[in-house]
Amino acid sequence: MDHITSLPTQSVRRAHRTVLGGLALLAAAFVGFYAQRPLGHHGNRLHSYLDTINGVVFLTVLALPLAALTMRLLTRRRAHAGTAPAWARRASLAEVGIVYGTLPWVWMTMLPGAQAGPNAPTRVSLVPLRDLIATVEAGPGSAIVQVGGNLLVFAALGFFGPVRFAALASVQRVAALAAACSTAIEVLQYVLQLDRVSSVDDVLVNTAGAALAALASRRWWRGTTSEPGPAAGRA
Repeated sequence: MDHITSLPTQSVRRAHRTVLGGLALLAAAFVGFYAQRPLGHHGNRLHSYLDTINGVVFLTVLALPLAALTMRLLTRRRAHAGTAPAWARRASLAEVGIVYGTLPWVWMTMLPGAQAGPNAPTRVSLVPLRDLIATVEAGPGSAIVQVGGNLLVFAALGFFGPVRFAALASVQRVAALAAACSTAIEVLQYVLQLDRVSSVDDVLVNTAGAALAALASRRWWRGTTSEPGPAAGRA
């Protein structure tokens, strides 16, 4: 009797997942369409996809089904290996989320400017908050794009890292990792002469974004260093 009465609930849940998945795909297609439109103005199509922000956004949207498939395959592989289903799904989602949610942002931060190369101007800003104040004073549009983008660079790492790795189950550790990664990006921008501003404010905002994202996922953090087995997943 219990099994029979649970069937409608399972069907409803399955329908909800299907509807939400369909809406997500529609939203992704919408974003991809509008991100792709400006690419038609570039003569070199490969260059426009790899070396422009619109191109990176478009490729990221196209990669969404691949990310979902990868998560499903990882989940199935863990389940076949005897891992608890709940942990198999969570670990796989976290791993794919870290890569899918971080790589495009890092890619965009490494896009070269118009004067990139041996003669690129050296632009380094080591005074905390100076660039941030200038960005805010430039207007709300600039502040939303610049500050919002920098907050999101390592947000996926901050959100999913503690969920997957017990060693990162600390806001301080997440912040330290994000700060180290962000510093590495700023140094590479300078060394590779990408015609970008290497700013301490980028490091501060990147780190803040990762820390805030970590706080948002705190209820799902891992509490042990060992991967939960079937018994732990059912507990």
